[in-house]
Amino acid sequence: MQSRALEILVGFFVCLGVSAVFILTFRVASLTSVEGGKGYTVTATFQNIGGLKTGGAVKLAGVKIGRIKSITIDPNSFEAVATMEISDVYNTIPEDSGGKILTAGLLGEQYVSIDVGGAEESLKEGSKLKFTQSALVLENIIGQFLTSQASKSPEKDAK
Repeated sequence: MQSRALEILVGFFVCLGVSAVFILTFRVASLTSVEGGKGYTVTATFQNIGGLKTGGAVKLAGVKIGRIKSITIDPNSFEAVATMEISDVYNTIPEDSGGKILTAGLLGEQYVSIDVGGAEESLKEGSKLKFTQSALVLENIIGQFLTSQASKSPEKDAK
């Protein structure tokens, strides 16, 4: 009788653990829409998005205000177009605001940061961010540094 009660207790804790992992997975994966459930979409065009992914964060002053809904290629300019869903709570962001792709930490995930403009009109459904700054790709910076160091070396040898 005591072993039967112990088996039921262990089974209960196993079910509890599985459900906790299940809930945690959905919270981390950000499968829900923007906070509040309602939002408006804004697009931004970037020359290089680096490691930006669908579902990534959209932040304003370090606060998450939305997420990346989709990333596509513009067939005319061959640039990346990021469609962002921003929560309706943040419906007073000036229309001339810009966006740049930043990295959380040295090698963390990338996100879009909104730089606030000064226009009186606000972003609305279907607006496009006019001013954008592409991702800073670490490999390109290292390559430029190595190239500049290699071009300096022959000058030292010539002296």
